[in-house]
Amino acid sequence: MKRREQSQSPCVSDEEPDRVSSLPGHVIDHILSILPIKEAARTSILSTNWRYKWTTLPNLVFDNECLSETSKDLLVIKSKLSRIIDHVLLLRSGPIKKFKLSRDHIDVTDIDRWTLYLTRWQVKEFVLEIWKNPDQRYKIPSWLFSCQSLHHLELLECWLIPPSTFQGFKNLKSLDLQYVTLTKDAVENLISSCLMLERLILMECDGFKNLNIHAPNLQYFLMEGKFEDISFKNTSQLADVFINLSENFESKQGRLHERSSNLVEFFIHLPHIRSLEIQNYFLKYLALGVVPVELPTRCIDLSYISICINFNDSKEISAAVCLFRSLPNLRELEMVARSEEQPVQMTPRAYLDQPIMQVKHVRIVGISGIKSELDFISFLLLSFLVLEKMTVKPALNVGPELMKELLRMRRASRAQVIYLD
Repeated sequence: MKRREQSQSPCVSDEEPDRVSSLPGHVIDHILSILPIKEAARTSILSTNWRYKWTTLPNLVFDNECLSETSKDLLVIKSKLSRIIDHVLLLRSGPIKKFKLSRDHIDVTDIDRWTLYLTRWQVKEFVLEIWKNPDQRYKIPSWLFSCQSLHHLELLECWLIPPSTFQGFKNLKSLDLQYVTLTKDAVENLISSCLMLERLILMECDGFKNLNIHAPNLQYFLMEGKFEDISFKNTSQLADVFINLSENFESKQGRLHERSSNLVEFFIHLPHIRSLEIQNYFLKYLALGVVPVELPTRCIDLSYISICINFNDSKEISAAVCLFRSLPNLRELEMVARSEEQPVQMTPRAYLDQPIMQVKHVRIVGISGIKSELDFISFLLLSFLVLEKMTVKPALNVGPELMKELLRMRRASRAQVIYLD
């Protein structure tokens, strides 16, 4: 009897339902969506229900995970990768929402062909990340600019020359350009002609030094790199701004000491800004010209600000104090100390003549304990009446004397001072 039962048990197992095949369609779609394209294609062997499911994936991502190639022969790698992408695109049986290509060692003619194919499929997100020598950057083909279905465009290490007939992407909401070469006219026309643009990222782009931004629906803006001037026009919806000026320079405008401050020009078209991060030398840029005591119009929505500042530069200190006077609803403040090789000539400066009621959290990073830094921290502790916490993270190799100085400082509130050694 035992032998008979054992012989029958495999039959019972064979009659059990195939759980993989019987999964609901939306579950299969979710599983495929989180797999690399290579692994998704392999699921075709699971059952007839899975065989062609992967060909309907809306998001196509080709990166290092899609090619497990041990060969060091570049020609072999290029050929295999090209065949994989061609094969996937050939078997497509549904709309393409996103196409991302993040690889090196790719033939330009192949990228041109795939881009043309995608424009015909009305792709919504196009991401191209290819690593080449700056002198050999890939030139975006003209037919991409006819793809009006685009909602998100992200380019890395490319050369961008829009055709003269280009009138913008009517549906584009997000534009991300990193290490892209394009002229001032090209980038300004691209931004202003995309009327639905809400998110803009420009990182280490070259070909222009000045930038005028016209974007009525822009809400998020990030810019990093080397430039001389930036201005906003028609950007009343802009709420979150991050700007990193990576190079110190003396601009021609900065030599006109009686000129209105860049600080005023910068904020006049940002009436609803909520958060602001200014890194490296951008505060130095804002302090050019005559710094006012207070901005003409207060930024009532700005609640968070992060500033990179040289505490030895009286112009930068004045610009920071001007901001504090002009931000009645500031809640969080971060200050990152920046030192320069040559000390700046100090002049007498005035701090706030009235307390600030709203700031609750302050974070100060990179200080070394010099007098100008300690004076400013003392001023903050005495001016911020509802301050709850101040976190101080010093520069490397700073002794314990700094912590003792901080703990001895008087404060107008019951603020907790936290020293991160």
